[in-house]
Amino acid sequence: MEVIWYVILCFMLVMYIVLDGFDFGAGIIHLFFAKTDAEKKQVMRAIGPFWDGNEVWLVAFGGVLFAAFPTLYASAFSGFYLPLIMILWLFIFRALGIEFTHLINHELWIKPWQKAFGISSLLLALFFGIAFGNVIRGVNLGGVENGIASFTNSYAFFTPLWDGSFSPFAERPGVIDWFTITIGLVAVLTLTIHAAYWIILKTEGEFVKKLQRKILPLWIILVVLIAISLIAFVTMKSFQKELLSQHPSIYLLPLIAFVGLIGMLLARNSKKSWLGFTASTIFIISGIGSAVASMFPVVIPSTNSIIESLTIYNTASETYALEVGIIWWVIAFILVIIYFTFVHRVFKGKLTEAHDHH
Repeated sequence: MEVIWYVILCFMLVMYIVLDGFDFGAGIIHLFFAKTDAEKKQVMRAIGPFWDGNEVWLVAFGGVLFAAFPTLYASAFSGFYLPLIMILWLFIFRALGIEFTHLINHELWIKPWQKAFGISSLLLALFFGIAFGNVIRGVNLGGVENGIASFTNSYAFFTPLWDGSFSPFAERPGVIDWFTITIGLVAVLTLTIHAAYWIILKTEGEFVKKLQRKILPLWIILVVLIAISLIAFVTMKSFQKELLSQHPSIYLLPLIAFVGLIGMLLARNSKKSWLGFTASTIFIISGIGSAVASMFPVVIPSTNSIIESLTIYNTASETYALEVGIIWWVIAFILVIIYFTFVHRVFKGKLTEAHDHH
């Protein structure tokens, strides 16, 4: 049952990143690339009917995490308390930036809320990437110092924003180091390209051509950062070399991710506007899947040698709770699929000025 729930948890995570990820990327495009009022409206038009519904997957992910892996939930939410509070405030300002922008038709009102939307989207993409980098790298479980655990509960930890070494290989690393920053920038660039393809898919005009020209330089920087992060990842404790040798089929995931990455470049000038978004979706899903599979069954690695890592087995609920939970999850999942099917059927095809969010 633990494996089934872990697959469900990962599925909900990638659904959230794919769907709300293009909202984050749209905010980044809105901040840096949309220069005119018409271009900014086009960005908002592309995400307007979808952005709030996409956040359902994050709420559902948190609920599943709490129900199926309560120890993991308690550990992560206490250890990353400060970064999570910062993320919460960024979510608030992003929503306010979307909803408040056009309440008063005056530049002194509109401009700050547009900036709030763009900056909060940029920081959310960066912070979620940094958070994923922390999960890959691991944390100092138990708060071990000089070989002695500082916390009674072995799953407890405290991670400062950074430490003096700024190294991911330290026994007591901070939230921010050069590796997690690299993963954060990979997330920013990936979601920016992902959103560009969503805007190309859902709108039309000169701004679409402008975005197509921006994809190449963004893609080149992305590839460089991915190469740096991969080299670092394969030297970390969380990278399970034995698992890959026992199950070579796992190599299919990074291969698919590579295909998606190449597709993100080749699709930029294609007349089939769905190709680019499909390629970026494949890259996101298989990229996350590659990292998760290479760590299995670890969910939060321990950077010290005293406390064992958190796995899906030592953090899961009792079997009875997991079995009962499956029934309610299926019911909720069906309702969510019905809602998303309805919304995307209503707003299918290109969105014109008649669909402007405000």
